[in-house]
Amino acid sequence: MTTISRPPRIRARLRVPSDKSISHRALLFGALADGASVVERPLDSADVRSTARCLAALGAEIVWPPGSERASIRGRGLHGLSEPEDVLDCGNSGTTMRLLAGILAGQPLLAVLTGDASLRRRPMDRIVRPLQEMGATVFARMGNSRPPLVVRGGNLHPISYRSPVASAQVKSAVALAALFADGTTRYEEPSPSRDHTERMLAAMGASIRTEGKAIVIEPADRLTPLTIRVPGDISSAAPWLVLAVCHPDAEVLIEDVNLNPTRTGIIDILRAMGGEVAVLDLRHEGGEPVGALAARSSQLRGAEVAGALVPRAIDELPLVALAACFAQGRTVVRDAAELRVKESDRIAMVGAILGRFGVRVELFPDGFAVEGPQPLRGARIDAGGDHRMGMLAGVAGALADGETRVLNDAVEVSYPAFWRDLSAIAAGEGVPG
Repeated sequence: MTTISRPPRIRARLRVPSDKSISHRALLFGALADGASVVERPLDSADVRSTARCLAALGAEIVWPPGSERASIRGRGLHGLSEPEDVLDCGNSGTTMRLLAGILAGQPLLAVLTGDASLRRRPMDRIVRPLQEMGATVFARMGNSRPPLVVRGGNLHPISYRSPVASAQVKSAVALAALFADGTTRYEEPSPSRDHTERMLAAMGASIRTEGKAIVIEPADRLTPLTIRVPGDISSAAPWLVLAVCHPDAEVLIEDVNLNPTRTGIIDILRAMGGEVAVLDLRHEGGEPVGALAARSSQLRGAEVAGALVPRAIDELPLVALAACFAQGRTVVRDAAELRVKESDRIAMVGAILGRFGVRVELFPDGFAVEGPQPLRGARIDAGGDHRMGMLAGVAGALADGETRVLNDAVEVSYPAFWRDLSAIAAGEGVPG
C-alpha cells in the first residue's frame, strides 16, 4: 500500500520510462530479422519481459540482463522460430499475446499462449477471425473469444479485412501474419490507431504502405536487423501532464518523449481544455518524432472527446476524467467502449475510483461525463490490479485534500518507478532520469 498527499508546490524535470509499444515491437521484430538487432533503453517492465521470455522459448537469442539499458537480439529470420516445449506465458500483456499470435500464424508449428487472470478475460476473437480467414488454425475458449489461445500456423493467403474496431494490436497481428502470406493483404480500420508497427517494419525493409484508413502489406523474404533507441512513453508522461495542469502551483518538464501523432491525443485534449502544454526540441529518432513536453498550472474548461481522437488517447482517457474534476463545465468522453475490455473495465473503474474521492461521474456504455469543478478528498483506493488505474489513483491522491492510500496498483507492468517518482515530485526533490 502506498500513501500520497498533495504537495504545496511542484517543480519537476524527469524522463519517463521508455515506450512500451515500441519496446515490445523492437524485440518481436528483431527476433524475425536476419542477424543481430540492438535495442537501447527498452522498457524494463513486467509486460516487456513477458515478450522477451516468450521469444526465448521460441528459439530467439536475447541478451538483456536485469537492470540493463541494452538488449541484443539474434534474429532467427522470418521462418526460423522453433516450436516451444511448453505453453507461452504472456503474463498481463495483451500486446505480447496478440502480436505473437500474428507471428505464429505464419510459422509451421503449434503454440499455446496464455496469461494471468486479467489477460485471460480479454477479447481475442478480434484477432482469431482475421487469422482464421488467412488460413491459420486458431482457436480459444468461450467460442474463440478468450485465452488460452492455440495457434497452428503456416500456408497463409492474403485477405482484405475491415476491422470493426480501431486497434493497433489487431492491425499489427494481421500485418505480421501478412508477411507470410502468398499475396497482398489489405487491412482497414474505422479510424487510425497507433502506427509503430508500420514505421518499424518499413524501416526493416518490409513493403507496407498506408492508403487512407487502410494499410497494404506485401509478403516479405527477410527483415533487416535494426538498432533503435526507445524514447519515453507518452502514456507514462500523461499522469505528470495532468498533475501539472490541475495543480495550483506546478511546472513539469518531461524529456525525450515519443510524440508519434497517433499517440498524442492527450496533448490535444488537454489543450482543448485550456491546459498549457508545450512541445520543445522536436526531432526524429528511429523514424519516430521525439521531443520534450512542458506543462504548468492552468485554468481548465470542459471539453468533448469522441471519434477519431479516442484511439489516439485510449490509455489516457481515465486521466481526462481526473482533469475534468478541475475544469469549469462539463467534460464528456464517448466512443470509448474499448475501455471496457482493457486490463479492467476502465469505465467502471473510473467511476468507482473517482467516486471514492467524492467525485460524481456519469457513466455510459462507451464513456463517461464529469461536471466540474469538483473537489477531491483523500481516500483508500483499490486499483484492481490495473496499472493505469493505479497511476490514476496516485495522481488523484496528489491533487486531493487529505491522505490517500493505494493498493493493488500493478504499476510494475509499465512504470515500475512510478511511486518513487511521485514521491520525489511531491517532496520537491526532482526526479532522476
